[in-house]
Amino acid sequence: MPRAVDGTRRKNRRNKILKQAKGYWGTRSKLHRVAKTQVMKSGMYAYRDRRAKKRDFRALWISRISAGARAQGLSYSRFIDGLNKANIKLNRKALSNLVIEDVVAFNLLVTEARKALG
Repeated sequence: MPRAVDGTRRKNRRNKILKQAKGYWGTRSKLHRVAKTQVMKSGMYAYRDRRAKKRDFRALWISRISAGARAQGLSYSRFIDGLNKANIKLNRKALSNLVIEDVVAFNLLVTEARKALG
């Protein structure tokens, strides 16, 4: 019976790491020991930033809405308060798209918010 010299488990495990590290700079994509630590770190960054992305986009939407509302002479907080009192339910993503794409509709919302504020 022939002797098994080199099993594939170890090689497969290493190749899996190196495949994940493809595109990394220098030895981080070539050497298993360095690639392993970088793949772990990259995974941590990816996990963290999937959550941070939601915060970043919300902040972007709010700043766009604020700019649009201030152009009409209303602060962001007063604008949102007016929309809530007028019972207009639009999320911040939709409102920021209105600021960019349909200024006339956004201005109508500002007037409705002003009316609701009194």
